[in-house]
Amino acid sequence: MSHAYAEDAEVLRARRAADERMPYNVGRLMAAQLQRLGVGQVFTLSGGHIFPLYDGCVELGIRLIDTRHEEHAVHAAEAWAKLTRQPGVAAVTAGPGVTNSATGLASAKQNGSPALVIGGRAPDIRWGQGSLQEMDHLPIVRPLTKHAATVHDGARAHIAVAEAWEATSVGEPGPSFLDVPMDVFYSPLDEAGLEWPRAAEWRPEPDPELVRRAADLIAASTQPVVLAGTGVYWHHGEDALRELAESAALPVYANGMGRGCLASDNPNALSRTRGAALGGADLVILLGTPLDFRLNFGSSIPEGARVVRIDYGDLERNRVPDVGIAGHVGAALEALAGRSPGPGGRAAWLEQLRGREAASRERERAELESDADPIHPMRIYGELLKVLDRDAVVIGDGGDFVSYAGKVMPSYLPGHWLDPGPFGTLGMGPGGAIAARLAHPDKQVVLLLGDGAFGFAGMEFDTMVRHRLPVVAIVGNNAAWGLEKHPMEAMYGWSVAADLNPGARYDRVVEALGGHGELVTKPGEIGPAIRRAFASGLPALVNVMCDPQIAYPRQTIVT
Repeated sequence: MSHAYAEDAEVLRARRAADERMPYNVGRLMAAQLQRLGVGQVFTLSGGHIFPLYDGCVELGIRLIDTRHEEHAVHAAEAWAKLTRQPGVAAVTAGPGVTNSATGLASAKQNGSPALVIGGRAPDIRWGQGSLQEMDHLPIVRPLTKHAATVHDGARAHIAVAEAWEATSVGEPGPSFLDVPMDVFYSPLDEAGLEWPRAAEWRPEPDPELVRRAADLIAASTQPVVLAGTGVYWHHGEDALRELAESAALPVYANGMGRGCLASDNPNALSRTRGAALGGADLVILLGTPLDFRLNFGSSIPEGARVVRIDYGDLERNRVPDVGIAGHVGAALEALAGRSPGPGGRAAWLEQLRGREAASRERERAELESDADPIHPMRIYGELLKVLDRDAVVIGDGGDFVSYAGKVMPSYLPGHWLDPGPFGTLGMGPGGAIAARLAHPDKQVVLLLGDGAFGFAGMEFDTMVRHRLPVVAIVGNNAAWGLEKHPMEAMYGWSVAADLNPGARYDRVVEALGGHGELVTKPGEIGPAIRRAFASGLPALVNVMCDPQIAYPRQTIVT
C-alpha cells in the first residue's frame, strides 16, 4: 500500500467512524466475508447502488481500485486471478454497470479464470415500478458465468459470497456473479451471533489404474510430446510437470497459462517446434490443454498417435483419448510423476527437437537485431529482452505485434505472462497491468499493446496515474488492425475497415493523463526510450512506429 493511499484510507475510516447514522449493514457483512477470504482489493467503478460495500471495504482496509470502465474492472479482477491463483473481485453498479461488465465476464468464462463480480441492483421494495437502472441482470450474466444469484436475504449475504467464491474454483475455474438489491445492501444487521462459512479445498485424487495406464504409454513411447496448458497453472502442477519432464525425457510445449510452468531455459521446455513435434509424435500428453482452435481442434495430432489427456472434464471433445483422467490436474500430474518410467529411448527425440529449436532461434536473430527503417516489430523485442528482468510480468494485448511477443518472449515463472486467452478480448491489457502492479509491486510490469488494442482501454492509464501504479507500455504502431488487414488482403486482394490513423500520438495521450510518453521512429531509439520509461517511475508508454507492410506469418483457416 502506498503512503498516499494509506493516508487517504485512514481519513475515510475516521470519517466513517464519526458517522453514527450508518449501522452495521449487509455491505459491511459482505466486505467482512471478502476479507476472511483474503481479498485485499476490489476493482470497481463508483455507483450509488454499491456504496454500502464501499463502506465496509474502507472500514476493513480493503483497497478500492476505481477504473474508468466497468469492463476493465472485471479484466483487472480476472488478471488478479491469473497472477495469484486466487479469485479476483470486481464491484459494479446496477444496470449499465452490469451490462458494461459483460465482456469481462465472458472473457473470464471462456478463458476459465476464477473471478467474483458483485453488482448493485434496484431495490426489492420498488421492483417493477421503474427505479433508476432497474434491470434483471441474471438472464444476461448466467450464460457468462458458472454461478449467478441475487441476494434477497441480507442475513445470508456472507454465505452467498462464500458460495459464489467456491464456485469460481471447483472443477474448471470461471467467474461468479452476485447482485444485491439496494434496500438489502443498506439493511441493518446484528453482528452478534453470525456464523461464518468455512472454505473447502477441492482436490479429488485420480484413479490409480488410469495413472498406471498413462505411465505405461509414456514408457512405450519414443517420440512423445507434452502440451502443458492452463489447467497445470490453476492446479499448481508446475513442480510435478518439471519432475515428470526431466525424469522421463519429455519435450514440453506451453499453452495458455501454462507458460512459465516449466521455465523457458529448462532444457525440456521448447516453443518453436511444436508443429514438427506433433507431426512426428507417437504419444501426445495433454495436460490441462483444450483441443480448441489453437490445436486445430485436434487435427494437429497424427491419427496413429496415442493420447493421454488430463483435464477438468469433457475429455472426449474433438478427440477421444486412449487414457483420460478427469478432475484435479495438479493431483493427477503429481501421481503420474510418481510413476515416471525414466528416460527410456526418448533422449534422442528430445535432442532432435532441441537442435531444431536452436536453428529456429538462430534464424530469428536477424529480425531481433534488424536495423530496417521503418522498424521491424521484432527489433522492439530484441531491445526489450536486454533490459527485462527474469521475474518481470509481461502482458500482451494485441494481434500481430503481440503474436511476435508470444513467439520470442521467455517465461520463467508461472503466472508472469498474460494475454487475451482463447476468448481473444483486446483491451484486457491495461486492466491486467493494473492488477500486475498491485500483485507484484517490486517487479517490472511490461504491457505490450497493438495500436488497435490501445483504443479499447487507453483511459485506464488515468487509473494507473491516480493510483500511482508505474507500468511500462510499448505500442507497436503500424496504423492498422494487422490481424485483419493482412489476411483480408491475402484473401481478397484488398482490405476495408482495417486502417488506423498513421502516426497517432498515443504517447501524448498518456502524457496528458499525467504519465510518461515517448515517440520512437528509428531502430536505434528503441532501447534508450524503454530504459527511460522504466526510470521515469510513472505509468509510461513508448510509441514505436513500425513497418505497416510486415505481417506476422500465420496460416489463415476458414471453416
